[in-house]
Amino acid sequence: MKKLILGIAIISSAFVFGQKQEKPDVNAQLQASNKAAMDAYQAKNYSVAAPKFLEVYDLMKANGQDDKIYMYYAGLSYALANNVDESIKIYTDLLNSGYTGVQTQYTAKDNKTGQVATYDKNTWELLKKASSKDYSDFKSEQTKSVESDLYETLSTLLLNAKKNDEALALIEKGLAKFPNNAKLKEYQGSALYATGNTDKFLTNLKEQLAKNPNDATNWYNLGVLQAKTPATEADAIASFQKAIELAGTNAALLNNSYQNLVYTSLGDDAKAVESINALRKSDPDKATTLIEARKERFNKALPYAEKWHQTNPENMDAITTLREIYVITKNQAKAAEMKAKEAALQAKQPK
Repeated sequence: MKKLILGIAIISSAFVFGQKQEKPDVNAQLQASNKAAMDAYQAKNYSVAAPKFLEVYDLMKANGQDDKIYMYYAGLSYALANNVDESIKIYTDLLNSGYTGVQTQYTAKDNKTGQVATYDKNTWELLKKASSKDYSDFKSEQTKSVESDLYETLSTLLLNAKKNDEALALIEKGLAKFPNNAKLKEYQGSALYATGNTDKFLTNLKEQLAKNPNDATNWYNLGVLQAKTPATEADAIASFQKAIELAGTNAALLNNSYQNLVYTSLGDDAKAVESINALRKSDPDKATTLIEARKERFNKALPYAEKWHQTNPENMDAITTLREIYVITKNQAKAAEMKAKEAALQAKQPK
């Protein structure tokens, strides 16, 4: 699952526009809704902020200003509130509408409060022409596009909601517009894997690693795929080792990488034992050869298993696996030590 990481500076706005006769208090209502939205957002009360931003958007639209930035703020707030369905709906609507976030933003500083606020163009020009001492630092700037952010965030939301086919279609649409977007390429890999497109996922991982060879997670994922095929088991071991080298203090990644190193080195041990037992009477020499090959695999896995246990000393799977390897490699003292650790760990478990 992709963690949703969102951050945006939401700027307070001042609203003044012609009022319809049937709604003489529209400006006051708009200011109140905007303040409620801003206050809730700043207080990280995102579930309250989201509908208030939508309220601001609806009020402005009803009075001739279809400013979708408030719809964008609402989608962002819903995402931060973990209301995935509402956030997906808003982000989808924004992308389908062609919204990019690019607009001219007019700002001025209120000298009494020291606050910088945004204004519609007409109000900003009126304030500027009035040369009032109440306002200064008039600026007009074009905002940057948030279209790629929309694709990134909606992709993450869809992946987290397990809507993998929708996510993949969206990501590919986004990559057609932003072919060098690293996040979308990363999310594409997740979507490909989730939808069972492992061959494409493998290609995607290799492309990502060519661009960023220091990504430990991608090395680990590559190893997982390579380990599924006997012909690429050696490649898998190299990938897991690379993941460990780059993992730093990522305990979960270290644990998983060492675990997979052990299991990849051991191979399909149940199948190996079955083959040995089937040949013991009919072809004892062949059975002996298979037994020696099995011992060799266990010897190969031993240092990885020891590192796995060292990395996660209270992991029962690591302890049990290491005990079994010690038994096969005839290290009875160490096997007994691991058996004692198993018992001690089991004793700690709630009854």
